[in-house]
Amino acid sequence: MFDKLVNITEPICQRIDPVLASMTLFDTSGIEAFVKENNPKYANNIIRQLKSYKRAMKLGDSFDPYKAAYGSMPPHAAASKAVKQLYINGHFRYVYKFGMISNGLGIVRDVALFNESFLKESFANAWRKEHPDIIVKKKSDSPDEDKSPADSKALIPVLKDFFKKHPFINPKVFLGDSAFDTIDIYHNLFRTLRFEKAFIPLNPKSPLKNPDCPINGDGIPCCPHDASLLMKPESSKSHLRCGLPTFKFVCPKMKWKLKNGHSRRICYCDNPCTSSACGRMFYVYPQKNLRAYPGTLRGTPEWDETYKIRAAVEKSINQFKDSYCVANRRTRNEKTIHADLLLSGITQLISVVLADKIHKHQYIRTLKPLIA
Repeated sequence: MFDKLVNITEPICQRIDPVLASMTLFDTSGIEAFVKENNPKYANNIIRQLKSYKRAMKLGDSFDPYKAAYGSMPPHAAASKAVKQLYINGHFRYVYKFGMISNGLGIVRDVALFNESFLKESFANAWRKEHPDIIVKKKSDSPDEDKSPADSKALIPVLKDFFKKHPFINPKVFLGDSAFDTIDIYHNLFRTLRFEKAFIPLNPKSPLKNPDCPINGDGIPCCPHDASLLMKPESSKSHLRCGLPTFKFVCPKMKWKLKNGHSRRICYCDNPCTSSACGRMFYVYPQKNLRAYPGTLRGTPEWDETYKIRAAVEKSINQFKDSYCVANRRTRNEKTIHADLLLSGITQLISVVLADKIHKHQYIRTLKPLIA
């Protein structure tokens, strides 16, 4: 029923806003299970013992009791191996982890619970070989560092399952957080799943490099003589015979001037880096470096305005947890939690259908005003 409602609501979303409906947003979260490890006293007791150990052994600031506590805690709850440890909003929790796909309107498109059934189905697919560990075990004493690879390995399997179930849904824009900033993900998004743009912030631990020209942290070429001067983007259309897309950048001190009845580029730089009267020009080819140029340019107004939309999937997750009461359940039954996730999705999608029938599209994500 959930999957059929996704197909029913897709044309409704396209009528409401085709731009937002053509976006795919993905994020992961967790639903706390009713296990002893989620009692605050459990983690606090371990942290308190490690702080006492730090004082007794006179250890320096290099010893972090919180990271040490994370490393010493079991990777799953004693009651169930499916309840995994996760670090959420500054707290240690044992949860059933799930991933959600929504469009730019914040309407759920798919929900995947990362349980044993999901993993077994993944093993049956050929693409499973490329992603051998959807849920990554603890490899370090940093919960943030362990969470990012787990999220990145979950993305492509979930997207492939989604498009297999809904072949007529063809979004062109993907939005995600910096956990998905890996070369393999860009390759799959553009060349396998046929996205045209990906709005993914860069991982600060892996700065961009371009052997053809100096670039800043967002991948925008800089003046060879002054890195603080950014080259000006002039065009994103390709004039190559092969049709490959290009980004063209020109000297920041270049201006157009009318001369002999024609507009010409004139460089007004006191210390030019080239003998050309037009000034320096750089051509960037996104296909050569999808991570640096994922169909769009970082640090531009388009990037800033579009990336704000990613909050829509986080709002949908919060709606599921709060408004639909998926969170704070006094259960650790996996089937119950999975059913609650699907029922919450069904509820939201039925709200979209009802809001469309009464011509009140502003209520597609607000249940109480719709009922009133």
